[in-house]
Amino acid sequence: MVADGVTADGVTAGDGETGGRADGPTAVIFDLDGVLIDSEQVWDEIRRRLVAERGGTWLPDSTRAMMGMSTPEWAAYLVGLGIGMTADEVAAEVLHRLGERYGEAPPLIDGAVDAVRALAAGLPLAVASSSPRVIIERVLRVAGLADAFRTFVSSEEVARGKPAPDVYLEAARRLGIEAGRCVAVEDSTNGVRAAAAAGMPVVVVPNPHFPPSAEAVALAAVRVEHIGDLTPATVRAAYA
Repeated sequence: MVADGVTADGVTAGDGETGGRADGPTAVIFDLDGVLIDSEQVWDEIRRRLVAERGGTWLPDSTRAMMGMSTPEWAAYLVGLGIGMTADEVAAEVLHRLGERYGEAPPLIDGAVDAVRALAAGLPLAVASSSPRVIIERVLRVAGLADAFRTFVSSEEVARGKPAPDVYLEAARRLGIEAGRCVAVEDSTNGVRAAAAAGMPVVVVPNPHFPPSAEAVALAAVRVEHIGDLTPATVRAAYA
């Protein structure tokens, strides 16, 4: 139960908390970037550098605009910044540079693996990410978490990236579970909006580099400051 805005394990409940549900969640769906790996700023740096090298114009809202976009969406967006490349060329170059940066050591966030393992012991898990499949696969493999997740979905596999709910709805479909019975874990404005639009209670773990908007935080059921604070009790509180 949640009382006076604070859950039983001391985390803050947001305005999206609904309260009073006797049953529990059936699954948990994680975002990847900013939740399991500290990578949002890496994506931003690589894209900014490419635009600068190609003589394009980075806009004041470009960083936040691309958060949650699928690969085809952000590649098309970068083309629109005047870099003289096709969308396919942009996607290939950005992903090549990202792969070089990650190597075999994606920047896992401290506490993320333990949080996933604790939840996987009792609930089926999935990933719903804007990263392409090859990146998701690499991160889960290197983290030793490939066996912890029943399925994963990249937004490149659905019609629209975040903040549209498509990637979360597809993850729930692949799990064979009603979307409203899943709890989502997100860090960004567009990610929270996507999960909420899918009808899922959301645990928000605010990204320290690009904090979600106050409006997005208000959509979440529970807020925790660090992924290591995510526990089965936190997830139950979010769903309550």
